[in-house]
Amino acid sequence: MLANLVMTVIGPDRPGIVEALASRVARHGGNWLESRMCRLGGQFTGIVRAEIPPAKIDELTQALRSLEADGLRIHLHIEKADRPAVAGTLATLAFVGQDRPGILLQISGVLSSHRVNVEELASERISAPMDGSMLFQARATVLLPPDLSLASLRTGLEKIATDLMVDVQLQPK
Repeated sequence: MLANLVMTVIGPDRPGIVEALASRVARHGGNWLESRMCRLGGQFTGIVRAEIPPAKIDELTQALRSLEADGLRIHLHIEKADRPAVAGTLATLAFVGQDRPGILLQISGVLSSHRVNVEELASERISAPMDGSMLFQARATVLLPPDLSLASLRTGLEKIATDLMVDVQLQPK
């Protein structure tokens, strides 16, 4: 049985970071399963999930820690067994509106009050095509609990969408 390893990585961006991580995982018998990586504010940021033989965990941990000398900060979380799948309905949530503080706070507040889990979230601030003003847009994959309908969540989001002046779209995945 393989252990599940999840690592977060942050540090000054430079070429070769992904290769350094991937080579250490591979050299220690690991299998890179999924990742999300990007450059944010001049920093390389990433999360990686890999499988690793339990006997190789300590060696891989030391190999990854060696990258900290180059300014990377790495946090590891290791589970010896897979967690059971969570029940519910996956949906895609997208919203866009004039940028201002608090948009994500209010949207996430509605999600939290309905016990909706954010599985994945990407957001950015962009220039509006017509007038150059700043827009805030986000796209998320969310997991609704089994007792919550898409219609109920949509109603909750629509209640705040007008006040926030954002367009909200919620679709089953």
